[in-house]
Amino acid sequence: MPTIAVDKAELYRRLEREYTTHEFDELCFDFGIELDEDTTKDVEEARAKGLPTAAPQLKIEIPANRYDLLCLEGLARSLRVFLQKEQPPKYTLSVPDKIQEVHVEASTSPLRPYFASAILRLARPMNQLEYDSFIDLQDKLHQNLCRQRKFVAIGTHDLDTVEGPFRYMCKDPKEIKFAPLNKDEEYTAEELMGVYETDRHLGRYLNIIRDAPAYPVIYDSKDRVLSMPPIINSQHSKIVAGKTKNIFVDTTATDKTKLDIVINMISTMFAEYTSIPFTIEPVKVIMPDGSSHLSPPLAPRSTSASSSYINAATGLTLSREEICTLLTKMSLTATPSASDADALDVQVPPTRPDILHECDIMEDAAIAYGFNNLPQSMPTTNTVAKAFPVNRLGDLIRKECAMAGWIEALPLILCSHDENFKWLNRPDPGNYAVQLANPKSLEYQVVRTSLLPGMLKTVRENKALPLPMKIFECSDVAIQDPKSERQSRNYRRLCAVYMDKKAGFEIAHGLLDRIMQVLGVPFLEKKESEGKYGYYIASAEDPTYLQGRAAHVYYRSKPNVTPSDPTPSTSASEGDGPLSTLASGLKSVLPSGSGSDEKKNSWSRDIVIGSLGILHPTVLSNFELTRPCSALEIDVEPLL
Repeated sequence: MPTIAVDKAELYRRLEREYTTHEFDELCFDFGIELDEDTTKDVEEARAKGLPTAAPQLKIEIPANRYDLLCLEGLARSLRVFLQKEQPPKYTLSVPDKIQEVHVEASTSPLRPYFASAILRLARPMNQLEYDSFIDLQDKLHQNLCRQRKFVAIGTHDLDTVEGPFRYMCKDPKEIKFAPLNKDEEYTAEELMGVYETDRHLGRYLNIIRDAPAYPVIYDSKDRVLSMPPIINSQHSKIVAGKTKNIFVDTTATDKTKLDIVINMISTMFAEYTSIPFTIEPVKVIMPDGSSHLSPPLAPRSTSASSSYINAATGLTLSREEICTLLTKMSLTATPSASDADALDVQVPPTRPDILHECDIMEDAAIAYGFNNLPQSMPTTNTVAKAFPVNRLGDLIRKECAMAGWIEALPLILCSHDENFKWLNRPDPGNYAVQLANPKSLEYQVVRTSLLPGMLKTVRENKALPLPMKIFECSDVAIQDPKSERQSRNYRRLCAVYMDKKAGFEIAHGLLDRIMQVLGVPFLEKKESEGKYGYYIASAEDPTYLQGRAAHVYYRSKPNVTPSDPTPSTSASEGDGPLSTLASGLKSVLPSGSGSDEKKNSWSRDIVIGSLGILHPTVLSNFELTRPCSALEIDVEPLL
């Protein structure tokens, strides 16, 4: 969650009360936020030592979707409404004598096609504290909702230094020339890319437009540059604390929804300073197709909620009027519906874009009532918590591996397609791995179908540690399954990797034997063994391992017990159709004719649950390993 720092004295002044740290912490909890730190003690200690320090601050954690609480003004206003010291404000658009216009040209369409604007006519210039809060809100919105200015960029200007109508266009960077913020010298847009390339703050945003053939720019009627979004504003239209009285806000975006949220946040949070409080002057935005609209879109959004749903979810028995009173404390305007005896008509203000569903309204009602005040009751049914068998088995295996001297690793469940297949010398059978439709990077393309890539990457990142290295993981893999409800299935596996100066095949084999010993699975020397239940290993050709140094692990289930489905890749038999199922059922009830038939019946229950061996040099090279390694990977669900 984002954390904001607000001036303690100013916040308490606005709340009309001095709180102790404990009292304010309780207030934050009741409102659904959290006091992270009160710096009063640190400030007093620094002042006692004669060190320069800022005024005491309160650092408060805010829910990620409550953009209206990211500044002192919005936080204080919401808390005052919550404490019923004032009514939720009504935000309105003024009717100016001459409305400012912004013409959006078609050239902006490929890069940043959306534009919104607002004008704040302040009753007085902002003081330094208010100005700092104004700039800080823009920075916080840029970092989270705007995604580092990629989706939305905000510009603020002294309206008295520019003249409308304004033009928003894209232009050749060599033809754009202006003095950027806090600089007196003029540069072309192309030169600014070099000027800010090493800038710690602005350098991170250059890649948004650097390679575009034309850069976005906003001009006034006299061809003076206001800003070059999303990089920098102009020095000419700079806002100055204690001087600027009329603020022109521009926002450009690639996302219309986020654009509306941002322009509403910037304008409403500081609308209390306007000549007529909470009144904002609109701007007429004219689009390339000739259509136009007024910005910002301050009209409240109408929705409804069920009083019975709210009461059922919270365990309360409140009337509709009482629920409306609670919602008013959360800055929502609610009235009982005239057409439905159960419904509430709710008006969502422009400051609450987090209200998306009826459950959000219910949550606000519960917060206003007080979570600690909600009635407690015994559930209508009694259940006894119990771990899933596969989880209990996994915990047992982890414990035994750790007691055997192996260290548990927990790598990510996502990996690249090559790591999962090509780097292990395994072909992709197709429709096997669960693939991400829009991977963030090449490193996170598929959900792993094997634990081995994660283990080898863990070894790679820790190969500077002393040898031998013995690591293991007991976790899930996912594989496509068209017959499953969600088109995929999880399988619990155990994987272990041993690295030393020698490969140590016997070490991996020893871990397998220990796990089977603890689980009470007897060892069968070979397939032809007469045992009706147990496990054995047999040599196999597997491209992941060295030729002649690989083996499959076979598991023979108990008679008349069907083992859990192994991972598709480890199934020893392809004959799983209806006829084979019927045949095996008949064999299980008919008397056996000879000892050889009994052996064949035993062999029919053998399944491959995994493999072990010495990893192939190409596999080691793919994962940048130079020491020999042996590995073990088995499915553990059949052992249930």
